Amino acid sequence: MSSRNNRIASATEQVAPTPFKLWGGRYSKATDHVLSKVNNSLTVDKRLYSEDIDGSIAYAKSLAEAGLLTQSEFKVIVYGLDAIRDEWNKGTIKLLPRDEDIHTVNERRLFEIIGPQIAGKLHTGRSRNEQVVVDMKLWMRNAIADLQRLLLELVRAINDVADRHIEVLMPGYTHMQRAQPVRFSHWLLSYAFYFKEDYDRFEEFGRRMNVLPLGSGALAGNPFNINRHKLAADLGFDGVSYNSMNVVSDRDFVVEFNFLCTLVAVHMSRLAEDLILYSTKEYNFIELSEEYTTGSSLMPQKRNPDSLELIRGITGPVFGQHCAILMTLKGLPSTYNKDLQCDKSGMFGVYDQMQMCLVLIGGIIQTMRVDEDRCLSSLGYEMLATDMAYYLVRRGIPFREAHHISGEVVAHSEKVKIPINKLTLEDLQEISPHFDETISRIWNYENSVEQYTVVGGTSRLSVEEQIRVLRAFVDGHVQ
Repeated sequence: MSSRNNRIASATEQVAPTPFKLWGGRYSKATDHVLSKVNNSLTVDKRLYSEDIDGSIAYAKSLAEAGLLTQSEFKVIVYGLDAIRDEWNKGTIKLLPRDEDIHTVNERRLFEIIGPQIAGKLHTGRSRNEQVVVDMKLWMRNAIADLQRLLLELVRAINDVADRHIEVLMPGYTHMQRAQPVRFSHWLLSYAFYFKEDYDRFEEFGRRMNVLPLGSGALAGNPFNINRHKLAADLGFDGVSYNSMNVVSDRDFVVEFNFLCTLVAVHMSRLAEDLILYSTKEYNFIELSEEYTTGSSLMPQKRNPDSLELIRGITGPVFGQHCAILMTLKGLPSTYNKDLQCDKSGMFGVYDQMQMCLVLIGGIIQTMRVDEDRCLSSLGYEMLATDMAYYLVRRGIPFREAHHISGEVVAHSEKVKIPINKLTLEDLQEISPHFDETISRIWNYENSVEQYTVVGGTSRLSVEEQIRVLRAFVDGHVQ
């Protein structure tokens, strides 16, 4: 057997568990049983087991480089931490009633696996106050990357549907009233750009939060001259924090993460609302796939858009979690306070909900059927009243005057109950002499949308450019 294996075997024979709480040295009475329940966060933070182990391995390396651990001790600690990770991965880890949190479990098991003599050195100069922050940041880094991946998939799905239906014209709405003709793709792509901005915000946030907190101690810093810049590099952080008191109470990154998730939820909720409306018999612009609808227990004909309603409904609790962390922080004095133990449930919750909803809405978009004929038949020539004003502008009339004249035409059409495009030239010229026979050219929906050729407009060329920009964005970020 190699000398290394002998050392490990010798260490693993010392299986005595930690005989005390991590903080219990000055206590002589047991903790109240209700407080023990309230104080226990393991059901929530056990999700950080792997990140906690990653941080501990990196910290052990830093201690070894500072001369506080021998290389042999460092290797034994890594062996023990890897064994603990394996137990978590396999689901064989044994949790005890006195385990307060993920840090307690991992440290207890390390004592049990490699013995207290070496295991007891790992926490040198380190506090759970900083340990939990590094765990959360390591977890959040992966969460951000996952949500960005799902946002890219959603943008790609929207882009593909928009590309396939670029010929479809539909009413555009303001104030829930029919406003102007637009391309169906133009409407749908408006949401793709929301989600693109969400991706970009996560990107900026990811860079801003990727600062190492480890090495801050409980609040005063680390007295053992560890190399924090090297530690940051080992854990993939871009830099180090510069004030230890700031670090141990900093949960701004949780606030911002929850806010960004809330904003994604709001965008999904708005898209869901449009899709719900457009799938009703009153609109019938789209038909949702049966995979994403449910039936009624009473009315056999119903196909309810429950998937979209649930996405819309989930936005409320997500926003609630954003408010909750802000209220937790609002009145705290500086440095660590136990209130901060309430920081993780909301962070995990909004991530789980966003992950689920992004997958769901992507599937809805990809499988829905667009009814081109229904979209077109919902257009009305009164929606070209703005085009009439533009017609007059092109004949030299100031826009405000042209708008007023066009409004008079609309009022006359409603009064005599004749569609606006059926009014005679004589009718129009009684309102304004600036009309002539060329006015008939504006009564064409395709011509209407095609006049909006500037960047961001609803013409075919402009919409194709939007699709190109989004495709390049997705292709440029997919790894």
